[in-house]
Amino acid sequence: MTNTKGSDSKEMPFLEHLEELRRRILIGLLSTVIFTLGSFPFTGTLLNFLTLPNDGLENPAKLIFLKPAGMLVVRMEIALAAGIIISLPVLLFQLWMFVSPGLLPKEKGFFLPTILFTTFCFLFGAFFAYKILIPVVLPFLFSMGTESIKATINITEYIGFVLRLIILSGLIFELPVLSFFLARIGVLTPDFMRKYRKYGIVLVFIFAAVITPPDPMSQLLIAFPLLILYEISIIVARFAQKKRDKSMESIL
Repeated sequence: MTNTKGSDSKEMPFLEHLEELRRRILIGLLSTVIFTLGSFPFTGTLLNFLTLPNDGLENPAKLIFLKPAGMLVVRMEIALAAGIIISLPVLLFQLWMFVSPGLLPKEKGFFLPTILFTTFCFLFGAFFAYKILIPVVLPFLFSMGTESIKATINITEYIGFVLRLIILSGLIFELPVLSFFLARIGVLTPDFMRKYRKYGIVLVFIFAAVITPPDPMSQLLIAFPLLILYEISIIVARFAQKKRDKSMESIL
């Protein structure tokens, strides 16, 4: 092959960049598939774990499945969710390896703390949903019935609902990590977050009011941790901004 210059030499780094991205995505997908398959034998235990919030209620709903393959679908959904959660460190590692060539040596030192902190935030959010959010939301939703209309729920719908709350809560608790990266690249500043704190508080209480029963204690139970999360995000953003300013000064 001849050694070409000009447009080919300019395109090669870009093509290599795309190839690296494709490779990282494939590794992440392979990890998810492997952990999903490995989780399938344990879906019975996980199913019992996910139905505990309903079983612990004073008036639990009766959980049924309506199709012959209904339980198979449920177990596959549980295995997939478990595979994604377990492979989260691997996915984060692949993301880090993709962006790390463009980072400064000092920034690369954030590798292990970032992965640990990101994983911890997601797991803590999932724990919050399982132990606090779901036990509050389920009785409220079931209370919409009447004496003659009792809750009898398709297990597919129940598991889908519970898993969505767990994963959504885990993603919401990634707010400090998101604040760190946005502040690190200069998109977000702690001053901006402090300036619009009152709007953030309003949004938090609106969110808490939507997903909880209409009583003040339940709303505070959900809103208070989210407000703490917002304040933590401001502190994290301030730390990231200081690091960014030092990096810019070292470059200049």
